[in-house]
Formats: sequence, C-alpha cells, structure tokens
Amino acid sequence: MKFSFREYIGIVIHQTDLTLTNYVKAKLAPFNLAPEQNLIMMLLWEQDGLNQNEIAEQLNKDKTNIARMLYNLEEKGFIQRMASEHDRRSLRVYLTETGKELRASIMPIAEEFNDLVCKGISEEDLLVFKRVLSKICDNVE
Repeated sequence: MKFSFREYIGIVIHQTDLTLTNYVKAKLAPFNLAPEQNLIMMLLWEQDGLNQNEIAEQLNKDKTNIARMLYNLEEKGFIQRMASEHDRRSLRVYLTETGKELRASIMPIAEEFNDLVCKGISEEDLLVFKRVLSKICDNVE
C-alpha cells in the first residue's frame, strides 16, 4: 500500500513538533532562551544540582549537545557548573539567582502553552495519546 506524504505518521509528528517548537521559540525569545535550553531550565527548577549525565538521560539527548546547551546557559548567566564534591570529574549544574528568578516569567508561559495544546482534549484522550507516543518510541528503539 502506498501512502501519501501526509499519511506517514513520522511526518505528522515532525510537522506538529515544528509548529509547537516555533510557537514556544517566539514566546521565549524575549527572555533569550531557546526551547531546548528551556527544557534544561525546567528540569533544574524541579531539581537543582543535577549532573550533566542526568540531564542528558532525562531529555534523551547526547552529552555533547547537553554540554553545548549548558555552556550557552552559563554564558547567559542562568546556570553555573561546579565539580561534584564526591567526584571531581562529574559536573553538577546549579541555577544562579538570575536563573531562579527567570522561573517566575517562564512557568506561566509553559502552563499557558500546555493549556493551549491540550484545549478540547479529554484527560482520557491525553493518556491514550501519551501511551501511543510511548509505543511509537519503543518501536523505534
């Protein structure tokens, strides 16, 4: 069976991701924060002091990309990397005061965005959607 361009689920997911990312990018631009950098910030707002490997694992990103994003966040004054007390080779990532203060501006945007994308979708449908996406990831892995 031959599919048309818009019938490939991977293309639908990719185009949806681009639409969502572009929306978030525009909302975060005034704060000098890229969408992927924002994911790191959100992790740190939940649990400050994660190491680079933990961040990479939670975001399913390679360590090189995480190191680059952390460098950029450090240059912007949002985070600082410090050697772990227990393992000097391991760097822990901590929010600066500026990074902590940024939360008050960014979290309302994140919550508004989540409300927007979930508008009109029942909790049950969202659970099914998350399960289907998880199954798609499992199939690829």
